[in-house]
Amino acid sequence: MHHLDNTTAERPNFVTHLECGYTGERLAAGELHNLSPAGKPILVRYDLAGVAAALDKATLTRRAPDFWRYRELLPITRPENVVSLGEVMTPVVHARPLGEGVYVKEEGRLPTGSFKARGLAMAVSMAKELGVTRMAMPTNGNAGAALAAYCRAAGIEADVFCPADTPEVNVREIALQGANVYRVNGLINDCGKIVGDGKEVMGWFDTSTLKEPYRIEGKKTMGLELAEQFDWELPEAIFYPTGGGTGLIGMWKAFAELEEMGWIGPKRPKMIAVQATGCAPIVKAFEEGTEHAELWQDAHTVAAGIRVPVAVGDFLILRAVRESGGFAMAIPDDVIMAAQRDAALDSGVLLCPEGAATFAAYRRALAEDRIAASDRVVLFNCATGLKYPMPEAGITLDRSKPIDYSQF
Repeated sequence: MHHLDNTTAERPNFVTHLECGYTGERLAAGELHNLSPAGKPILVRYDLAGVAAALDKATLTRRAPDFWRYRELLPITRPENVVSLGEVMTPVVHARPLGEGVYVKEEGRLPTGSFKARGLAMAVSMAKELGVTRMAMPTNGNAGAALAAYCRAAGIEADVFCPADTPEVNVREIALQGANVYRVNGLINDCGKIVGDGKEVMGWFDTSTLKEPYRIEGKKTMGLELAEQFDWELPEAIFYPTGGGTGLIGMWKAFAELEEMGWIGPKRPKMIAVQATGCAPIVKAFEEGTEHAELWQDAHTVAAGIRVPVAVGDFLILRAVRESGGFAMAIPDDVIMAAQRDAALDSGVLLCPEGAATFAAYRRALAEDRIAASDRVVLFNCATGLKYPMPEAGITLDRSKPIDYSQF
């Protein structure tokens, strides 16, 4: 056991209220919410002056290296409601072979092997705190796996709805972790409709992306970690694989909170939303200058995690991208897979397809002079590459015959 201080005996809570991300309407904390009365995502607001008075950077460094170290900036009010499976601070790997300024945030080290663990650890902990007994969500794979695991740990029943072509490993891990899992002949938004339409009759809590306030708070910890890992001087750009966009919205919120606390200055990374050409609603909206993205028809991509035809938080994603001076970029599947192969061969970093999309986007942004080679950039490898199919490999040797060493 480590000796760092992460005691939970006293956990002051600094949440002041909740707020509609679109209208700014104030809502009460400590009550169960899905979307705001305007049908938009809800954001958690804090007494940041109080946080700054209660916590300093030196105290933070003495705490255990997990994301609960940021407890003053998180919504849990009672320590016994924390549902944890060991959420480590994920490493930032300086992957110089990919570019002198390239850093890869290795989110696959989290429980269930993806960054979805951040949002679901927080959402399930808050659901437990607020008395929820059954949760449901649509998923392209990794979010459902995280929901299943955290619900099992919390003693909450989980129902997970997947598009029929969801990677087999995800469907099986969801089932093995004890959730009720269903394959649906449609896309994630079709699965989401089943969840939403079933709320009244089933009595489950809709845990869809951004349809409750707390997944953003869990994903926000990526921004808090990055700020700390870069010694409170943020990098020049963040390339983020964007489906529902919770993490991009969460990081942008984290940076604003840190600045208000006086922990960082006004400098921000360019926030770069990376999608696949087969499903690029945010890219289309960005290029057209609109605040909302239309439903993407016939969505398809090898990077299943970013195959999200419509995002309820589209306006929050687009605001963060535009305010940061960033951009949105769509990458073809063949370029994504080539980037995955190149990254593994060149640097030893095994990117998942969604993470590979960020590397492909970085290379293109570099070629188009939208990013400088000297810029420090963070690529989000949002899940372990070990969860995805790999090309067949291996040469068979017969040890019963003399080995011809000239072949090697």
